[in-house]
Amino acid sequence: MSDPLRVVTETVLAHARTKGYTLPAEVRQELARAGLDEGLWKDVLALARSSLRSDGDRYWYQAPLSERAAREKGRLDAVSQAVRAILERQRERLDERRGQDRMEFIHPVVLLLDDETEHRVLTRDLSISGVRLIGSRRLLGQKVRLSLPVPGEVAPLAIRLRILWTAQVGDDLFENGGSFVEMER
Repeated sequence: MSDPLRVVTETVLAHARTKGYTLPAEVRQELARAGLDEGLWKDVLALARSSLRSDGDRYWYQAPLSERAAREKGRLDAVSQAVRAILERQRERLDERRGQDRMEFIHPVVLLLDDETEHRVLTRDLSISGVRLIGSRRLLGQKVRLSLPVPGEVAPLAIRLRILWTAQVGDDLFENGGSFVEMER
């Protein structure tokens, strides 16, 4: 026999999937239709929390991630967390109080290219999703290993980076923009 609260939860999720969201009043209505106490609406939302995201007054339906997408999100979350820590240390060091997503982060770094050669470049900007590099080569389309210095730490972070764009900014001088892929071990 099914748990009545789970049945109400599935009904609420079906409505949210169709409409895109649900409201607390709609959850209470479903509980009343099932003959359950309307005060259990938070319990229903707790059961549905992996598929609903709140913005304060609405609970938006969010399709569950595929196993592959969940792994990718986990890898990107690990990179974001590590880079966020670097940005915080950099802000503290510079007494920077801006809340911008991208921060000036100028440091010499070493890239390990696809052909296993090292290439020395200069970082320009850093965000939780990527970095802008200045160097003497076009790197468009390459996946490179970036050794990123961590302020106050001896060992750099090793991060895989996919180069998404390249622009020539001078004679034998190129900007390359890359998106973080995953942490290297």
